[in-house]
Amino acid sequence: MRIIIIRQKNNQLGDLLCSLPAYIAIKKFYPDSKITLITGKTNYPIPYQYLISQIDYVIEMKRDNISLTLSFLKSLRNFKPDIAIVPSTMSFSRTSHILALLSGAKERVGVKAIDKQKNKFAFLLTNKRPFNWDSERVHQINRILDVVKQIGCELTPEEIKGLKLHYSNDTLKKARDFLVSIFSNFNNPIVGFHAGAGKVDNRWNIDKFAELALKLYREYKVRILLTAGQIDEIIVEELSKKLASQSVHFHIVKNVEIKFLGALLSMLDLYITNDTGVMHLAGFSGAKVLSLFGPTKGYEWAPPFEKCKYIQSPTNNINDISVEEVFSTVSNLL
Repeated sequence: MRIIIIRQKNNQLGDLLCSLPAYIAIKKFYPDSKITLITGKTNYPIPYQYLISQIDYVIEMKRDNISLTLSFLKSLRNFKPDIAIVPSTMSFSRTSHILALLSGAKERVGVKAIDKQKNKFAFLLTNKRPFNWDSERVHQINRILDVVKQIGCELTPEEIKGLKLHYSNDTLKKARDFLVSIFSNFNNPIVGFHAGAGKVDNRWNIDKFAELALKLYREYKVRILLTAGQIDEIIVEELSKKLASQSVHFHIVKNVEIKFLGALLSMLDLYITNDTGVMHLAGFSGAKVLSLFGPTKGYEWAPPFEKCKYIQSPTNNINDISVEEVFSTVSNLL
């Protein structure tokens, strides 16, 4: 059985990790299947097959010129898929549906409609259903599982709750040794902060992050770890200056390989983050996470695990979340 999953849009780190249960479900019911992920360009390199071992091949769609496009289409056809899956858990991509058709797959699985929004390209699919995901407040994990259920692939609620990324003993030792080297001991809680996000509207104000960190530092004597990716360096530099001006001690982790970061986050007492890719990495790594949401919806995107909580802005503005509310929640979590 050869299966392709076409996510040439909505293919960032968070989207990938929310798809993990679907890949597991496919391999559960088709253990001998070969899965190819069709993806587009991302903001930064993502180690797809390291994070999701169920992915056998990755083909990046390149449209820089005609030659690259033709080469991509040749690779797609050469795979000779039996099933093409177009998840469409957020929006409908014309290109993804056309690729499913061009792949030659006889069975093409996807979405007919999301609530009242009809899929104009559903006629290119052979197996599709309408879903009421928005009105029923369905998490992204369950949305993509709904899609693959159409080909008989599903997980039990217990299997979903038990989902977790696993790291080698060597990686875990390196992460622990790193924390010991910067904090000496674990007598005080270690709290991580991620103030960045790919979308500006998803970022809680830097002044609020600084005020929260200062309160926690003074009242709970927490050890502070700031995390940053390639797109977060300016934000973290600004936050660093504000904390340093208040004589708050902290350490910064930036641009480290993703498996080391995941192992590191799993060892923190708490990770406070905006809605962004590392939020998902922390959740799937078994960390205790408090995530902040403005225009995006916590019920749809927050890590759905027992140790994870989220705060939703009363409006679409993330900065309508007060420092006092976050501090109170953190106090309970610690």
